[in-house]
Amino acid sequence: MKSFLTAIAASTCLIVSLFTAPIALADESYEQAVVNFQKAKETSKFFDTAYGYALFPTVGKGGIGIGAAYGKGRVYKGGVYVGDSSLTQLSIGFQLGGQAYSEIIFFKDAKAYENFTSGSFEFDAQASAVAINMGASAQAGTTGNSAGAGQAGSNSSAKGSYINGMAVFTAAKGGLMFEAALAGQAFSFEPKVN
Repeated sequence: MKSFLTAIAASTCLIVSLFTAPIALADESYEQAVVNFQKAKETSKFFDTAYGYALFPTVGKGGIGIGAAYGKGRVYKGGVYVGDSSLTQLSIGFQLGGQAYSEIIFFKDAKAYENFTSGSFEFDAQASAVAINMGASAQAGTTGNSAGAGQAGSNSSAKGSYINGMAVFTAAKGGLMFEAALAGQAFSFEPKVN
């Protein structure tokens, strides 16, 4: 059984690397990702009221039956960079393809911030994110644990709200992924060394 799981993990890593190799070229700076989310009408208001946020400029995701996602991010408290975070996700279910997206998680208050920065935090399979459209080439889509949003050209817009003290938004950057999988995202946190 252990060798079977090792083979699955190795296969997943290979699949993800095949789909995310081009995604690495699409990496953007933290500053540009913040600007993009500040310009989006769905997220701009959160910057004024949130206790803090975690920002992942590029998350790469890929899979064939078994999928994985990974991204590096930074955590901000009151607009000040306070530490680093990594996002990992494994999923099993119908899925095919690869994609890159940006993700931001707003913390409503100190309690939500402390939960996230406790060292290891995980969203359950029922957690959802709002997929937003940030530009002509972006398409509203879904990640492994997100809900759909309004399509480009639609008069309705995606609305986000705090659930358990956190509001999560994603913005597609590229790629194509077909999936119907339930999976949670896990996060690590390491405080910034001064």
